[in-house]
Amino acid sequence: MMDKTDWKLLKEIADLEKTPLGAYNIRLNGQSDSRASTANIEITGKTDGKSGIEIRVKPGTKHESVHIPVIIHATGFSELVYNDFFIGEDCDVDIVAGCGIHNTGCETAQHDGIHTFYIGRNSKVRYVERHYGEGDANADGKRIFNPKTVVYLEEGASIQMETTQIRGVDSTKRETIITAGKNAEAVVTERLLTHGDQTAESDMEIILDGEGSSGRVISRSVAQDRSKQVFYPKMTGNNKCFGHVQCDSIIMGEAQVSSIPAIVAHHVDAQLIHEAAIGRIAGDQLLKLMTLGLTEQEAEEKILDGFLQ
Repeated sequence: MMDKTDWKLLKEIADLEKTPLGAYNIRLNGQSDSRASTANIEITGKTDGKSGIEIRVKPGTKHESVHIPVIIHATGFSELVYNDFFIGEDCDVDIVAGCGIHNTGCETAQHDGIHTFYIGRNSKVRYVERHYGEGDANADGKRIFNPKTVVYLEEGASIQMETTQIRGVDSTKRETIITAGKNAEAVVTERLLTHGDQTAESDMEIILDGEGSSGRVISRSVAQDRSKQVFYPKMTGNNKCFGHVQCDSIIMGEAQVSSIPAIVAHHVDAQLIHEAAIGRIAGDQLLKLMTLGLTEQEAEEKILDGFLQ
């Protein structure tokens, strides 16, 4: 059974204050705490011996949602979970995932997840994934997330993927691979904040295979204190297509940020663009907010909140 700490984590990662409507699976310390399917969306446990679930959405399903949050509050607990999504043709669904770790002990708590999406013709998926960690600042236990997301988009399909990690995560290594078919579209928005001695690495590739396919990556990050971030966004065009990679980072204190975007064209009609910028908070922005009565720290927080929106 979930307690107040678990519900607090659910609020952070999935904006849930009570059991969600529609289809859902809430995973707590490696086990399914509660689960529900609907007439159009079925959630079942995997039968291949791996830990995880399968989500099947019937063709034509519109304006329904799936919530699959993960909660860990056991120090020393580590898991690898496989979640597979089978989205039928002509669907329009929202999927809310994410993981929250509350670790107050001396051992590491870790969640590794592999999510694979098979999105049918002309279907639209909005996928939201949030990672959040909390615990005793004096404890030695780490909070680690290593998510991998693999997406296959059939003709005319689209995915809007939003990933957010704001504070509390000691180490993360993200891997995202999206393959887009004819006239398919992939839009990935990534938001990340690290502080202290935290480390983060994001390795992302959108492969534009089909004629008329398009992809966009929007990455925004803030690195504070002594934290380290490395980004490898890549756009590959194998057909007549359009791709855009944009990476913007704010660096503070003694932090280190590396942004290494790549565009690779294998077709004469592939149009690919990349942009990358790393810099500090502009002094005139701080000064303007401070003249309105904010302290320097309050002004910094306002700027960072707006930047990561």
